[in-house]
Parts: sequence; C-alpha cells; structure tokens
Amino acid sequence: MSGREQPGTAAIGPSVLSKEARELYLAVIRENGRFPKDSDLAKAGGAQEELVAIGLLVADTDEPGVLVAVDPQQLSESLSVTWQRQALDLLTRASALATDLHDLTAAYHSPEQAGGAIEYVRGKVLINQRVQQIVASASEEILAAQPGGPRPSEALTSILARDLEALRLGITLRTIYHPSTRYHAPTREYVATITKAGGRFRTLEEPYTRLIVIDRRIAVIPIAEDLNLAAFVHDRAVISYLISEIFERNWSRALDFDGARAVPQQVVSGMRQTIIDLMLEGVNHRVIARRLGISERTLARHLAEMRDEHNVESLFQLGYALARNSIPTDSDSYH
Repeated sequence: MSGREQPGTAAIGPSVLSKEARELYLAVIRENGRFPKDSDLAKAGGAQEELVAIGLLVADTDEPGVLVAVDPQQLSESLSVTWQRQALDLLTRASALATDLHDLTAAYHSPEQAGGAIEYVRGKVLINQRVQQIVASASEEILAAQPGGPRPSEALTSILARDLEALRLGITLRTIYHPSTRYHAPTREYVATITKAGGRFRTLEEPYTRLIVIDRRIAVIPIAEDLNLAAFVHDRAVISYLISEIFERNWSRALDFDGARAVPQQVVSGMRQTIIDLMLEGVNHRVIARRLGISERTLARHLAEMRDEHNVESLFQLGYALARNSIPTDSDSYH
C-alpha cells in the first residue's frame, strides 16, 4: 500500500474498538480491503470515524474517495511503541509534578497570600480540607490535642493509613485525647496500632483547647465553639507559645494511653467524679453520657459499680448517698 497515508495514532478507549467498528472493518476486508466513501458501508458513521481515528482505515492517495484497510498487526506494533512512549512520558510528568509546582504551592499557601500571620477559615468542610492538606505536608512532627469524646470509627479508619505512613517516614506523632476514648473500642484499636508503629498518646481529664501543630510552622485553633471558624497560625513566636505553654503543659499532666483495655484507676476516679457532679446538678443519664463521650451502657456500668461501693441498691439511694457525702461537715468548714 505504498503512496497511502500513514495510520493515525489516536487511542479511542480501553477496549480499542467497539463492536460496530470491528464489524465494519470485517465488512471492508470482505470488499477486498477497499471502502468507497459513497458505498452502502459508509452509513456506518461513527464506526467509520472510529476506524479512521485509530488508523485501521486510511485514505488512498491515488483515489481520495476511497478508504483502504490497514494490516492490524503492523498497526498494533506501531501503536504499541507510540502509546508506551506516551505512557512513559505521562508517568514521568506525573512523578515530577509536585516538585515542579512546589514553589507555586508554597506561594499559594504563604502567610502573605493567606492574609497575614493568621489565616481564618470558615465552615467545617473547608476547615477539614485545609487541615488534611497541612497534615499531608508534614515532614517532621504532628502534635494534636483533641478534646471531647471519641472520634467516629469511620474517621479513625480513614486516617489510619495516613498516620502509619507518616510514622514510616520518620514523622513524630503525639496526640492528647479525652479519657472517655479509653472506653471506645475503635479508638483503642487505632491507638494500639499507631503506638506499635511509634506514635504516642495520652489522655487528659481536665478541660483543654483543641490544637493541631504541623512541623512547628502552622498551628490550627478553633475560634467558634461550634468549630465552624478556625485560625491557621503561621507566626513562629505564637506557635512556639502554643506548643510550650499549652500543648507541652497539657502533655506533662496527661496519662499515657497505648490502647490497652485496662483503664487506670486515676482515670476511673476522675470519670466517676464528673458523673457524680453532673448527677448532683440533675443532669439526666443520656446527657451525661453524651457530655463524657461514652455510651449509656458504659455509664450504666459505672453507676452499678458506684452503687456497690456505696452499698445501695437504687439510683435514688445512690443520689442520696452522694449528696450526703458532698455536704461539708463542721470540721471541714474550719479547714
């Protein structure tokens, strides 16, 4: 077929050819490999365009109104080399993309571009996206203080692989949780897995502020109580203060947590004191469980053990005993 156009190099999809295109090519072969554009076969429309696009039909330079079939074996050898070269080029470009755009990324996320040393982000979705971005950019250290109850099991599952990879890369990971997380099986499993990989966790009974610090260069703190507004702090002096005066102080007072099922007596005592305080305020059980971040079943277990300790049978009797114990005696008032 000398003198004819070279086959094209356009790929048309993973399956290469549709059923209609295959049938049309076979029909052209039955017509001695020639396909006049004004023949009945030309009604194939899309199938014809498909064959031309991939190069199985090319125009005959001697007869412009005729398309001729190309040997599929020769075409496949030619296209295979071309597509492999293109794929290799795309892989090379994909691998280099992050490096090539590093300076642009740095400029986009710079404090100056964000509006200064503090960048305010509103909306939980945008805040979470921004946090995920900076956590993914960590190269040295991730510090996190997460007050409140246990995180949803789906959230823990979604970050497990990320945190394991961070530890594999040598990134330090320290997290402070609320003691109620010790009663949450999914959290215990997550903590145990990350601890074995080198991460560290502690729990703190007293109130503390939510805080995330990445590489000591970006700190995230909430502005609104509903977590709908957050500040992303870039000022190194402020970040240093947040770490030393808030995170490290809280860390030093917190208790180690490695995911073990056994709960330290100090944690149990603190949890029960909070339950007592809330009961004496008249807060119902469902609200108490929600505030502590534990299930109503766990709360019921605490109450049952407290009834045994005070040798009473009913919650009414327990409330009465707790109230009596909370009333200061005359000797107490002199101290």
